[in-house]
Amino acid sequence: RTIHIAEQAGSAMSVQERDPCPHRILDDIGGAFAMGAIGGGLWNMVKGARNSPRGERMQGSISAIRARAPILGGNFAVWGGLFSSFDCSLVWLRRKEDPWNSIASGALTGGVLAARGGWRAASRSAAVGGVLLAMIEGLNIFLTKMLAENSAPPYAPPPPYQPPPMAPAPPTAAKPAAADEGFMVDSAKSSQAT
Repeated sequence: RTIHIAEQAGSAMSVQERDPCPHRILDDIGGAFAMGAIGGGLWNMVKGARNSPRGERMQGSISAIRARAPILGGNFAVWGGLFSSFDCSLVWLRRKEDPWNSIASGALTGGVLAARGGWRAASRSAAVGGVLLAMIEGLNIFLTKMLAENSAPPYAPPPPYQPPPMAPAPPTAAKPAAADEGFMVDSAKSSQAT
């Protein structure tokens, strides 16, 4: 996950949010397995403790975790791998990455996972997958626009420094020219002569 910022003024900034496609598939498989295993572990811990007799609740929760959490993690990993594979294929086919790829990938994933149940089950599951991903993408777009209007992006460069304006020098008052400027007249001498 890298962010590239162009340093020239006026050039477009490009933000790459996800890994490139071959790596994205493996990353999503691992992330989905971890989510499924952790979530399944917590769920089965509670379920195993509730279904065990008093005094054996800890042993019951541990055995339920060991039996079911890896299976749920594997199911999540299969879903994540199929979804990412379809998403990367659609990005390659359409030559653009937008929410329609995710919506179609959700529908294709749901259809493929339910294909063993027949075409009716596959089409129902594809519709559910597409609608679910459309709701997720819509919420993502809504939150992105809502948060983008209220704050500037964190990678925006600061405004350039501008020193405060200098106050202009006060105008100097021009002295009126005196008629006897340059000559000193002693007024005391003139008063003594009279």
